[in-house]
Amino acid sequence: MTMNDSPTKKTGVFSYLAAPPALKPGLSQDTARRLYPSKRLQVFMGIFLGYAAFYLIRNNVSLVAAILNENGLTKTGIGIIANAVLIAYGFSKFFMATVSDRSNARYFLPLGLVLSALTNFVVAFVPGVAGSIGLFATLMFINGWFQGMGWPPSGRVLVHWFSTNERGWKTAIWNCAHNVGGVGLGALAAAGLSLTGGQWQAAFWLPAIVAIVVAVIAFVLIRDTPASIGLPTIEQWRDDPPKVEPDTDETKKLSYWQIIVRHVILNPTMVFLALANVFIYTLRYGITTWTPTYLTQHHNMSVVSGIAGFSLFELSGIVGTLLCGWVSDKVFKGNRSYTGMAFMALFGVALVLYWLAPLGTPGWLLMTYLALMGACIYGPVMLIGLQALDMSARTVAGTSAGFTGLFGYVLGASMASSLIGWIVDHWGWNSAYILLVVSVGIAIGFLIAVLPREKKLIAEHDARVAAMKRR
Repeated sequence: MTMNDSPTKKTGVFSYLAAPPALKPGLSQDTARRLYPSKRLQVFMGIFLGYAAFYLIRNNVSLVAAILNENGLTKTGIGIIANAVLIAYGFSKFFMATVSDRSNARYFLPLGLVLSALTNFVVAFVPGVAGSIGLFATLMFINGWFQGMGWPPSGRVLVHWFSTNERGWKTAIWNCAHNVGGVGLGALAAAGLSLTGGQWQAAFWLPAIVAIVVAVIAFVLIRDTPASIGLPTIEQWRDDPPKVEPDTDETKKLSYWQIIVRHVILNPTMVFLALANVFIYTLRYGITTWTPTYLTQHHNMSVVSGIAGFSLFELSGIVGTLLCGWVSDKVFKGNRSYTGMAFMALFGVALVLYWLAPLGTPGWLLMTYLALMGACIYGPVMLIGLQALDMSARTVAGTSAGFTGLFGYVLGASMASSLIGWIVDHWGWNSAYILLVVSVGIAIGFLIAVLPREKKLIAEHDARVAAMKRR
């Protein structure tokens, strides 16, 4: 709807989730100028805290795997349970995005967070869960599905509250929420185990309590769009048009799913981004999943050192993500493909150095390579979602990002855990690292395929900005 459209009443069972209409009349220019900065900060904090809280309750199984193993669950069973979350999340990130793009982010994100927290309560308090792989995996699949209600509404808010030429930096800051949530999970799980004398259930119910509290905070802070509270659109306020202009005639002629098929599923750009994401996620999870094992088995380091390497990889991702967002906005002027290719190339160099480091290499040097890889991979992870938002109409922005996530999690993360493990068992670590190096090249190749379309959209965007300045 535009600022002049009349509000329409939504009906149906889920009408309360529907995106709110634009208020009429809009606020005065003076009021809008005063409110816009504070409201942007408010909604940004809402999606940052809300999305971080999803990571408190996403896949807590890995933190208590040793305890579950001692209680009778096999490593294979634990792997099945952990993969259930990733597979469900990948599918949900796409399908729930098709709902989120038409829903009020203020309701959608907190609702998903609460439902995920309640699922974690069921895991913690229903007797016999740890004794049944089928029941445990089913509950974690359900949890993964509710987890898919976190990214899409956050992407919707970013698109509506932050314009094209600032979105790289702002998205990079927001993307650090998952690192913050991961650190928070570790702290809460450790606290829960300490309080209960090592009961694995505490790693589920204590983070779930915190997640519900954060859901309430997110509901208070988030507003769906500027227009929903009487403010002008972000493009009007910052004189910065989107890369892709919405086709209002198309929305009247086609159904929502017809628009998705045309602009997402059959859109070569979105397909290339999704395929690039497969190999970027293979690299991300290939390192995080196997680093502790590789360091302990191949380099004869302690288990504690292996875990430290994993943590360093994750923490360095915060710095790398922020740097990547800034570089994409300021150095490459909104060209996310160039930025992604540069960071992926640097990742490839660090990966080869890490792989070819001979036995006896000092631990600090191996940690340096891991830190460099973490700093270089999380930026491209963020950029793929950002490119999907940037290069699609706002009506399907969340769905486009969810489409890339579907490929990344269902294919990429699964390949990183299952395929690499199989390769190591049969052919050794060298073969696994050859696959990872090849994945770097393939990911860069798909980003090159996206480049012509992105250059064209940037040129059109710059032309519209210049035209606006001449008025």
